[in-house]
Amino acid sequence: MTPQQYVQEKAAGSGSSFYYAFLFLPPPRRAAITAFYAFCREVDDVVDEVSDPSVAQQKLAWWHQAVEQAYAGSAQHPVLQAWMPCAQMFDVPAKPLLQIIEGCAMDLQQTRYLDDADLTRYCHLVAGVVGEVSARIFGQSDPATTAYAHTLGQALQRTNIIRDVGEDALRGRIYLPVNTLQAFDVKAHEILQRIPSERFLALMRDQAAQAHALYDQALALLPAKDWQAQKPGLMMASIYRQLLREIEQRDFPVLQQRVTLTPLRKFWLAWKMQALGRF
Repeated sequence: MTPQQYVQEKAAGSGSSFYYAFLFLPPPRRAAITAFYAFCREVDDVVDEVSDPSVAQQKLAWWHQAVEQAYAGSAQHPVLQAWMPCAQMFDVPAKPLLQIIEGCAMDLQQTRYLDDADLTRYCHLVAGVVGEVSARIFGQSDPATTAYAHTLGQALQRTNIIRDVGEDALRGRIYLPVNTLQAFDVKAHEILQRIPSERFLALMRDQAAQAHALYDQALALLPAKDWQAQKPGLMMASIYRQLLREIEQRDFPVLQQRVTLTPLRKFWLAWKMQALGRF
């Protein structure tokens, strides 16, 4: 299996909404975003699939060293072998990849976030940075697009947090900030035990409103000259925002089940943005 085949299988096999946005890109950009996304999946899987935190720490440390070695001219892992020509083509330095690893490491070091600023830092590392690199690969021509991409990454991550409250609770994690839980009088043990309540629904409605505000902010920040080039990111915004609306319409059953969109619906939303330029 070639490095390119490896990253293709890694990206396609994840079932993520991101993959649908890649389908409409020209080959060089599609190859780059596929390799980059495969890297993100590799390091994220370390946290989600390795049960022993000390082993996971060692694996993330290995990835940190592997990235540094790859940028020094010695790429060992097939993901990095596929990525390095793309990194050179689109002028992506090692720093954002190392920041993503740092963000994943936070999942091993803490299971609670004190306040929104604390959570925002985590979202910056695991999502905002991803958005910035993706925008560069998609074809950024205006420096102002960086702020759009970072804000959109934050919106997507906040949507993930809402969707995954129940699954994260099974892993002993609560991403909703402590001070937010206190403001809505929701106890940590209620979330960990996946006990729904009116207080929890009120909290979720507040979190959804904040995510919608981030989507609106991101769209307002996107320069008109980069609208066409950034359509893959806008496809992801369309898919994830529709997912958020679906969760809202079902009245936030996220403690007990994972709400998803069908592959056909994801493809339709992506195609509508690509062909018609609208959500």
